[in-house]
Amino acid sequence: MNKCFNIIKSLLPFIGMLLIIIAFHFTDWIFFKFYPPIVNLGLFIIFFSSIFQKQTVIQKLALSMEPDAKPWVLDYTRKLTYIWSVFMFLNFLISAATIFMSKEIWALYNGIISYILVGLLFGVEYTIRMIFKRKYD
Repeated sequence: MNKCFNIIKSLLPFIGMLLIIIAFHFTDWIFFKFYPPIVNLGLFIIFFSSIFQKQTVIQKLALSMEPDAKPWVLDYTRKLTYIWSVFMFLNFLISAATIFMSKEIWALYNGIISYILVGLLFGVEYTIRMIFKRKYD
């Protein structure tokens, strides 16, 4: 009995995801289109609100990986928090605008373009970080 329960329990996320995909595919429920803007707004709030704290979210992550981080790292990560905040806010605005557009445009932006933009920002940031590490370490 316990083994069967564990199998069902492990399949629940996949069943839930499948039900959401089926519901989205066969309905015109507009509330599904609100998911990306809500996520982007949530991430914006997390990044932006941390700017007003002693340590930003990114600084906390950096310090958890490198507890003896140099002062330039803390300065860099604070500035990086500003960049991610602006990016998340712009991504929120664009994804919110796509709610009122066709499903194809909504899916193109929220399913492909926004992920490419996140990847590009991360890639550029990583490259810059490596340059700074070589320069200051």
